[in-house]
Amino acid sequence: MDKSQKKQVYLFYCAECEDLARQVASQSDLITLQTIKWRNFDDGFPNIFINNAQELRGQHVAFLASFSSQGVIFEQLSVIYALPKLFVASFSLVLPFFPTGSFERMEEEGDVATAFTMARMLSNIPISKGGPTSLVIYDIHALQERFYFGDHVLPLFETGIPLLKERLHQLPDSNKIVVAFPDDGAWKRFHKQLDHFPMVVCNKVREGDKRIVRIKEGNPAGFHVVIVDDLVQSGGTLIECQKVLAAHGAAKVSAYVTHGVFPKRSWERFTHKNGESENPFAYFWITDSCPLTVKAVENKAPFEILSLAGSIADALQ
Repeated sequence: MDKSQKKQVYLFYCAECEDLARQVASQSDLITLQTIKWRNFDDGFPNIFINNAQELRGQHVAFLASFSSQGVIFEQLSVIYALPKLFVASFSLVLPFFPTGSFERMEEEGDVATAFTMARMLSNIPISKGGPTSLVIYDIHALQERFYFGDHVLPLFETGIPLLKERLHQLPDSNKIVVAFPDDGAWKRFHKQLDHFPMVVCNKVREGDKRIVRIKEGNPAGFHVVIVDDLVQSGGTLIECQKVLAAHGAAKVSAYVTHGVFPKRSWERFTHKNGESENPFAYFWITDSCPLTVKAVENKAPFEILSLAGSIADALQ
C-alpha cells in the first residue's frame, strides 16, 4: 500500500500484551502506542483511565486484547466499549486468540456454546464515527464461527501459516518437509495454504475405551514431519501423533500451532528433560497470540516464537 494512503493509528493494549504491542509499533512509524491506567478499586473491580482521551477525536484507534482468563475479560471489554464512543475516526480490535473457539457447538441438549456468547459480546461494541469495528482474529478454531458475529463488527480472519512457511524455507532440510495434520478438521482448515508440501493426515479411532491416533493417509518415512494445528491445550494429541509418525519412519518430528494455550503449564511436557538423549520434537513453533505462554517458554527448547507483529501492523492498515 502506498504510504500516502496509509493511516496513523493510535494503538492501546492490555497489560499482558505490552511486549507484542511494542513489536507491532516497531513495524511502522504510523503506529503510535497509547497507554491506559489499569487499576482496581478496593473491592477488586476495575478502576480504568484512558490517557489522552481528548486527543483521540478524529483519530484511527485500535486496541490489542488478550482474553487469557475470565478475570481480565471484563476490564478489557470496558475499554473496548469506551474507545469507539470517543468520536474516533475508526476503531479496530485485535484479538489474536479467540479463546472460546473450541466450544462452538452443542452435542446434547444443555451444552452451552460459549463461542457464540463471546461473539455476541464482541458484536455489541458500539459503532464509531467511521462505522462498525474491525475485529482481527487469527486462526479461529471453526470457520463457521465467522457467522456468529453481528453486523456491528466486521471480522477479519487472519492466519499465522505464512510465518510457518517462511520458517520452514529457512531450515537446512527444507526440501525434506512433510506436513501432518492430527485430524480431518486441521486438514480442512490448513491444507490449501500448505498444498505445495507432501501431506500426512492422522485420525483418532476408538479401540475399547481408548482413542488411538493412526495415519489415515500419506507416508512420513524419511522426512522431517511438521504437525500443524490451530491450537494446543494439554498437548496429548500432538504427543500421540509424534509417536505414530516416528514409528512409521519419520526422520524427525516438529509441531506448529498458532495458539499455544497450554493450561496448567502443560508446555512442560515438551521441554528437554534431564537424561533425555533427544527430544521427541525437533522444533515446536507457536506465535505470540498467547502472551503468558510466550513468557513461560522463552529460551526453552524446543519452543520457538513466530511473532504476529508484522501481520498485525499490516492488518491495522
